[in-house]
Amino acid sequence: MTASAPTPSAPQPGTEIDTVEDAAGTPEQAQPFAELGLKEDEYASIREILGRRPTNAELAMYSVMWSEHCSYKSSKIHLKTFGDHITEAMQEHLLVGIGENAGVVDIGDGWAVTFKVESHNHPSYVEPHQGAATGVGGIVRDIIAMGARPVAVMDQLRFGAIDHPDTARVVHGVVSGVGGYGNSLGLPNIGGETVFDAAYQTNPLVNALAVGVMRHEDIHLASATGTGNKVVLFGARTGGDGIGGASILASETFDEGGPVKRPSVQVGDPFMEKVLIECCLELFHGGVVEGIQDLGAAGISCATSELASNGGSGMHVDLETVLLRDPTLTAGEILMSESQERMMAVVTPENLERFLAITAKWDVETAVIGEVTGDGRLTIDHHGRRIVDVDPVTVAHGGPTYDRPYARPDWQDALQADRAEDLPRPEGAEQLAATLRELVASPNLASAAWVTDQYDRYVGGQTALAMPDDAGVLRVDETTHRGVAIATDANGRYTKLDPRTGAQLALAEAYRNVATVGARPLAVTDCLNFGSPEDPGPMWQLVEAIGGLAEACETLGVPVTGGNVSLYNSTGEPGRIDSAIHPTPVVGVLGVLDDVTRRTPSGWHEEGLAVLLLGTTREELSGSAWAQVAHDHLGGLPPQVDLEAERALGRVLIAARDASLASAAHDLSEGGLAQALVESVTRFGTGVQVDPAALLERDGVDLFTALFSESQARALVAVPAEREQELAGLAAEHGVPALRLGTTGGTALELEGVGSFEAAELRELREGTLPRHFG
Repeated sequence: MTASAPTPSAPQPGTEIDTVEDAAGTPEQAQPFAELGLKEDEYASIREILGRRPTNAELAMYSVMWSEHCSYKSSKIHLKTFGDHITEAMQEHLLVGIGENAGVVDIGDGWAVTFKVESHNHPSYVEPHQGAATGVGGIVRDIIAMGARPVAVMDQLRFGAIDHPDTARVVHGVVSGVGGYGNSLGLPNIGGETVFDAAYQTNPLVNALAVGVMRHEDIHLASATGTGNKVVLFGARTGGDGIGGASILASETFDEGGPVKRPSVQVGDPFMEKVLIECCLELFHGGVVEGIQDLGAAGISCATSELASNGGSGMHVDLETVLLRDPTLTAGEILMSESQERMMAVVTPENLERFLAITAKWDVETAVIGEVTGDGRLTIDHHGRRIVDVDPVTVAHGGPTYDRPYARPDWQDALQADRAEDLPRPEGAEQLAATLRELVASPNLASAAWVTDQYDRYVGGQTALAMPDDAGVLRVDETTHRGVAIATDANGRYTKLDPRTGAQLALAEAYRNVATVGARPLAVTDCLNFGSPEDPGPMWQLVEAIGGLAEACETLGVPVTGGNVSLYNSTGEPGRIDSAIHPTPVVGVLGVLDDVTRRTPSGWHEEGLAVLLLGTTREELSGSAWAQVAHDHLGGLPPQVDLEAERALGRVLIAARDASLASAAHDLSEGGLAQALVESVTRFGTGVQVDPAALLERDGVDLFTALFSESQARALVAVPAEREQELAGLAAEHGVPALRLGTTGGTALELEGVGSFEAAELRELREGTLPRHFG
């Protein structure tokens, strides 16, 4: 039964269907479980669960649902750590937490916001444009499934060395995929990061975040309940693209000596997804669905088993009723296909006619493929022959759980002993000036405008701030101007030096960026990108990062609402220092603003403002941009993390916004004070005269350290000169060190003891790097 009533798929001539009856009668029949990514003991466990060998279709289902990507089998025992660190206070604004399609946060006045970040890493190396595009599409459908209207996306991108011959292929494809898909949906891209490092050469990271808005009463969770309710598949037809897709592709390495799993990457159609968004919202608002589940990794296998498992019920599906783009697909291929722009709904018989009328209105093809049963089984027939008969819990949530061995790598001590603080450093004004120019033009400190200008930041009309500001800010309520700020951050170099501290620093920076624009941080989403869990070193990095992040979230009072784990980002020989990517926990923080019209921008555009530095500077150069650019060095310990100092700084920044004290504010992170000054000057072209003498005396550092140290819990704030003491008093009230660095004016960054740098020159240095490499 469909909205347009097309003919269901026909049986395939000459194709032998492996039925449950066949499986029971041929227990010794060999099956390609290893080729599907299952280990021998996992295959044995499936046979034990079923009491027989699986059918080919069941084997396909278990293989994708028990993959690392879908089951989190190497990480789920450690992910429980997040739950151990959630306090009652942290749940005050949490409406939906870990375990659903996306977390949901109460932002006040009856408004709720849902947000989540996920990876599409390996597919984006194989086919960069479609890999990145479908990564955006998948995370947007998670937001739709919660009942929310998607309102923005962000991206965290990491590529190989900027001068490597293959990097341009990946960069051009990923950037066009991210921008083309998101903006075609009418969603602004409001922030993120673009990083180049040889550690990501064959394992680029493409992490996409989406955010959606709804009223409290519009929140929906996905489960199949109610015997006799219909199971409806709607959206794009099922094709042969992405057979096994990310679920298997993301579970293995690209080692030449290991299994090579590169199925075709999913193909996205953003215009179909845009129609699907509007269709789903009308279905929800019309009250004609019990729940909607997106079809992402593992496709129909995932949606059917998860809906049935979540509902504690059963489900029967007639697979031949699935509408196909390719009629030659086998039953297993139909189940495993990760074709995009598809959703599955549970609909009562009474609402079915209205459901079909709405999908027909939007010209969305729809097929009733089954119904909810009360027997606790997931059964699937293909042309009247039973090919699946399983307990859905064993497929969706009963996969293996591994407590994999993990150990601090043998090379970790030597890496930490190799301190950047001991490296030769520039002396005198001329060398310091040359260093500043070299750093601001380096790939990771240069302007990312070549990338971000390919995205639309303002489509939809609700963007209040976007890159290159510290956080993206969106208006949620057009009457009150209530809105949210979101920042995503990570530093793989810090995390390589110390995984626990590195994860905490990623959270601290995102938290600080949200506070810098004046928002109160509420919640966290994360995407944990690491190497092979079968290698004890990367597994140790993952465990340390999760533990550190969980503890830091508790200290800062911001709960993790959900996220993603991406493993097997490895290509080299296990155990080596360069066998995997830099461990990269990406952390997104969401905060609330009661009035986005009063948000704080990152650059100043007025003359005569007093520029104050909040926080303390220490000699912390290991893992820094200076060490990388000037010496191609990575070693030592990352900057220390002081979460109480971060909280105190956040309170000052938020209070400064509330009191209309801050004309501009900018956090200090990669590149240190020098980079923050350069970015603040080039934002609007207004200069600043800086005399760091008081900073050197107070903190006991030399001029080089003052400029390029990456000490945390620091920010620049520009304030009207007549209110300088008011801000200083506010900082003192919260125990945050504050001192005046200088005054805005002119068109140059004038640094006492270093030199004068025209804003136009700095802008040219920063904006020329990426175009020079990528055209």
